[in-house]
Amino acid sequence: MDLTDKVVVVTGSSAGLGEQICYEAAKRGAIVVTCARRINLIGQVKERCIELSGKEAFAFQLDIADPDSVEAVIGKISEEVGDVDVLVNNAGFGLFNDFVSFDLDVARKMFEVNVLGMMYFTQKIAISMVDNKKGHIFNVASMAGKMATPKSTVYSATKFAVLGFSNALRLELRPENVYVTTINPGPIATEFFDKADPSGSYLENLGNIVLDPQKLAKTIVNKMGKPTREINRPFIMAGASRFYDLFPHMGDLLAGGLFNRK
Repeated sequence: MDLTDKVVVVTGSSAGLGEQICYEAAKRGAIVVTCARRINLIGQVKERCIELSGKEAFAFQLDIADPDSVEAVIGKISEEVGDVDVLVNNAGFGLFNDFVSFDLDVARKMFEVNVLGMMYFTQKIAISMVDNKKGHIFNVASMAGKMATPKSTVYSATKFAVLGFSNALRLELRPENVYVTTINPGPIATEFFDKADPSGSYLENLGNIVLDPQKLAKTIVNKMGKPTREINRPFIMAGASRFYDLFPHMGDLLAGGLFNRK
């Protein structure tokens, strides 16, 4: 897709992967809409996008788990920006802990953010995409949704839900010329792990399979406008997830051993 003057909306884009997706889209001339809770940070992302694209950019404060906040942001996008060409659902969080001691209030919040809020926001955007017979939706799931590991019970459950939702949505919207792509990253070197793994040891233990957010962002932006089913990174974990499906007992050994570094 030629992204010149295309409207690209990215949720959870105050930092990390979402922030880098905004910059890569801006470099290609897109009109970027950055949405997240931290208004001061998305204001900075907006200004950087303007510098990179030479075009207008927008920043809207969004609590994806709050339907009223979603409605307000959707209204602002419609009134101030226009129809959305590309939506990247990146907002989400995780927390790694043994399930028997997991705070289920946190589990509920995780589903509200990672699944329900994402679905609500997507539906509002998808309605106009279907009307226009064009658009592309990217849903950031996770390798944890393909191959669960210890201490990721709740997070994996949310990402399994994102995968199932995305697979069905892709088939529903295909006749309407609207593409749906699922992004399944492994661990990314971002502040996500500040909350997910306060010990700070997980990324260190994984070594060189940790993803660079800027490189992954480039890969994602390269696929905008192309009918792509999934983006799976890193390749070693993508291969392991296939092995997991084909040989589940051996896959459990991988998931509980090689990729269990929490």
